[in-house]
Amino acid sequence: MSSHVLALLLLLLGGGTTAFQQPQSLLRSKSIIDNNSHLTKFTTGNSAVSSTRSIISSTTLSAEQSSTISDNRPQAFATGYSTNPTSLTTAIEEATAAALSSLPPATDLQYKIDLAIVSTSSLYDEPMSSIVPNVLKVIEASSGLYGYTGLNHLVGCTAGGVIGSRTNTANALSESSSDNNQRECTPYEAEAAPAISVTLALLPNVDITTFHVNGEDVPEFDGGLFQQEFGGRDSTEVWKRLVGLGSSSNDDDKAGDKDKNDPIFMMIPSPAFQNNLDDFMSGLQYTYPNGQTFGGIASTVSSLARARLFCYSDGGNDSGTVYGSGCVGVSFQGDIRVDTMIAQGAKPVGGVYRVVATGRGGATAEEDEAARSTIGAIVLDEAATAEEEQMMEEEEDDEDDEPMDEKQAKKARLAAEYAKSRIPKPPLAEANFVMRRLSDDDQAFMRRALLIGLERGGSLVGQRGGSLVGRTPNELARLAKGEGHRFTVRQVASAGMKDGSVTFPLGSVDIDIGARCRFFVRDGEFAKKEAKALWMGYKKRELERSLFGGMESDDGESSSLNPPTGCLVLPTLDRGVKLYGGKPGYESGLVSEFLPNVPSISGFFANGVLGKLDGTIAGNVGVSNENMLHGSSSQYVVFRSKTKRPIYSPYQAQRDAAKAAAAKAEADAAEQELAAEDEKRSRMSKSSFGSESEAAPRSDNGELIVKRREVHSGRALSVSTVEWSVAEKTAKPTSVLEGYMWEKETQVDRLRERTPLALLMTNCKAAIADPTKPKPRDWIGPVKQAGADGKFVIIPECKRMEPTTGSLRKRFDVSKIVKQLTIAGASAISVNSDGVLFGGSMEDITKAREASNAAAVAQSLASDDGVVAPPILASDLLLYPYQLYKFRLAGADAVNLVVGALENKDLLYLTKIASTIQLQVIASVTSEVQIEMLIKLGPGSIQALVLSNRDLETFDFDESGEQALSLLKSEALQAFREKHGNDVPILVEGRVGIIERDGDNAGYIRALKENGAFGAIVGGGIAAINDDAVAQSLTGWAM
Repeated sequence: MSSHVLALLLLLLGGGTTAFQQPQSLLRSKSIIDNNSHLTKFTTGNSAVSSTRSIISSTTLSAEQSSTISDNRPQAFATGYSTNPTSLTTAIEEATAAALSSLPPATDLQYKIDLAIVSTSSLYDEPMSSIVPNVLKVIEASSGLYGYTGLNHLVGCTAGGVIGSRTNTANALSESSSDNNQRECTPYEAEAAPAISVTLALLPNVDITTFHVNGEDVPEFDGGLFQQEFGGRDSTEVWKRLVGLGSSSNDDDKAGDKDKNDPIFMMIPSPAFQNNLDDFMSGLQYTYPNGQTFGGIASTVSSLARARLFCYSDGGNDSGTVYGSGCVGVSFQGDIRVDTMIAQGAKPVGGVYRVVATGRGGATAEEDEAARSTIGAIVLDEAATAEEEQMMEEEEDDEDDEPMDEKQAKKARLAAEYAKSRIPKPPLAEANFVMRRLSDDDQAFMRRALLIGLERGGSLVGQRGGSLVGRTPNELARLAKGEGHRFTVRQVASAGMKDGSVTFPLGSVDIDIGARCRFFVRDGEFAKKEAKALWMGYKKRELERSLFGGMESDDGESSSLNPPTGCLVLPTLDRGVKLYGGKPGYESGLVSEFLPNVPSISGFFANGVLGKLDGTIAGNVGVSNENMLHGSSSQYVVFRSKTKRPIYSPYQAQRDAAKAAAAKAEADAAEQELAAEDEKRSRMSKSSFGSESEAAPRSDNGELIVKRREVHSGRALSVSTVEWSVAEKTAKPTSVLEGYMWEKETQVDRLRERTPLALLMTNCKAAIADPTKPKPRDWIGPVKQAGADGKFVIIPECKRMEPTTGSLRKRFDVSKIVKQLTIAGASAISVNSDGVLFGGSMEDITKAREASNAAAVAQSLASDDGVVAPPILASDLLLYPYQLYKFRLAGADAVNLVVGALENKDLLYLTKIASTIQLQVIASVTSEVQIEMLIKLGPGSIQALVLSNRDLETFDFDESGEQALSLLKSEALQAFREKHGNDVPILVEGRVGIIERDGDNAGYIRALKENGAFGAIVGGGIAAINDDAVAQSLTGWAM
């Protein structure tokens, strides 16, 4: 996009692009105080912070802009994954291209990608500095295909294992129930193997800031006192500056925006940054009490390699910088919700204990800090242990068929062992006692590492009778209910060999007398159960939120959860195959199982994960849930929009595209088939059915001379002793009508071969006698009723094509058309069922009857006014009684006789048989001679007369409409009325609704009505108008 166009767009939207950088580091030893300005100036180290905003792409729209711009951009995550073993460049290109293909197409409001999260194996030999330029190159090179012109932000790192996903391929033709449960993507995990994962995110109305912080720039956190001493405007300013959210003109805007929540931070520290991590997270939590933090420590496959961090912001100075130390991260503010939870993978062993003694204070501050993190002695908490054991027994009763005697003996042994624990003991001594009851694997683990879980909230939170109020004591049961963890598991840093005490890492925890604790071991099977229970609890909470709402916020967040748009999985290096065994991919596969509709699953194997143990899921009030570093754990991070943004599904997009392509191919094939059929019928009517050079023979009265098909034509051919009759076409039809009749006779002969006339007659008699079978309805009655007040009655006709002009509709669905006509209020309907010239079929009659009945019932149920199903007239070339019986069984209520194709005896014969089988007869004429033929029939033989504008020689229409008008004025019609009575409706057919007079098509209809026509059968005129205008046309023409 040119700078001129961008400037114009920015001007129209009332905003601009802001890109800023400022010193963000605090070097405690180099701060300089300017007393005159009362501002603190800080000498900048190597930290870099940048934030890029674009009003058009990837940013929040103001209230004024939202009111003038329809912002329906979806929040979307898309992941690409490559395991190219040799080339990092190729792997980047493959993964980025795959991610781009799963994003929604770019728009004028979203033409840049907001964020990329990259994790790559440390095994590649190529320099990591090539990652950011290659990602940008692929995005820019693909702009012609996907429309995205650039990238705003990128963060990432190297890892000892990579997690990615690939969008599943949709089957456009599958409509099975299993396909409805199709997962959006398939996750993959590569541990200690070359791989790269690239996740691209579109985050509309989200402010994004990337940052990099060096360890030496992080001050020691002491509740804000230190920062105030150095002249900060408030005690939080230094922490804001570290993450790029410090004082600036931009910050003033944020301060005045009351709809903003505290930011969400994603952090990726280097392993060396762990010494500063507690201070950094504590400072951010102090500054943003309602904020969130998640992330993982960068890692490598080999301990000899050095982890690398990536950070990029469009418009910033860090144009793809690779860092070997510090911490990179990104902050989110706006329309984004992040849910986090952590699986500890630790199985409880032994009973529940209480701390009865902590460490002793020393002479130095460091010794005092160590004392606060030390457990000196513990004693069994009998009530809590009994409650835990009781729940475990109930669960085992449901799953185990162990004999009662053995259960009682086991319970007695446990009671005897626990009796020894009633005496206070050092933790190491009790650990040795617990270890004797464990399996060999669990004992081996306890010898390598000692894990102790501290009850969250200590002994003072919600206690009643030795348990937390309203909380389930069993760890897995709690997680499955969405109540969160009961114990925070920590690894003992050191132990006193003399006194048996244990000490946690300095400053990590303060031990209180009376706090509950428990021993834990790492166990793969239990870790599987824990992860599954954690996701069950998450889904339970999600369902409760969707059903009952709650937790509404003031920033427009909906009361029910929106579907997730992406998920990060961050396990530590000692999980994966090492913990679970089997094939890689257990945890990411679990995410796909519980979140089948999430389109993106990605992550990396970390040296530790950051955040709150229960994240946002359990909602523990008054229970310790602080940001901390978790080892040997997995973190799950679920992204979604706060507001009701559209949901983009790449799987569904693929399916829709495939369906559209299949539909287009089907439409093209149908059009080609229609064109071929039109051409065939046109040739048939103009060439095969009649002479193109010579006029058809006519009798003295001007009527066409038509002959029936010569059934015995042919020549004899002798082969050996057998004589064959070889068919030989000895005659050619002289008119379209004659050829039409010959083809119809051939068609009827073929039908007779399959179903004899005698069988048809028997079936008709049975249908007439059976009271449960539907009977023909009165066709002419509703027509007369519709015109009783003098209105011109319009009878719509369903017709696929005309032999001279071709198809009338691209899509002919007789059921759909009849339904529309029924709802529009048609009094009766004509259905052309001829398959020779008009493309119809006998099944069209049956479908039309069923559709009219169904539409009438549905319309009656939907409104108080009853709707009567319109009766069906079968319009075809009737030559034999056989056809009458076929129409009777197909569901026709009346039939149309083309008088010009019949002799007097045929008319008499067919009308009598039609009356016998309860079918009404409508006669169609094109001349006065044909009307005179009908005068010879007895009164009541026909129920309506149709005057046609068709020329039977060519089957073209009289485009002037004068043929029908002249018949209306003829003496023959007057004689017909005198013979059959004036109550026989006179209808007109042929180009009604298309022929214009006095400037519009209604003029011709007025002329017909003025000359005595009761109504008209309209086929092409109805097909020529929009389906939505059918009712209006029926009403408008009925003048």
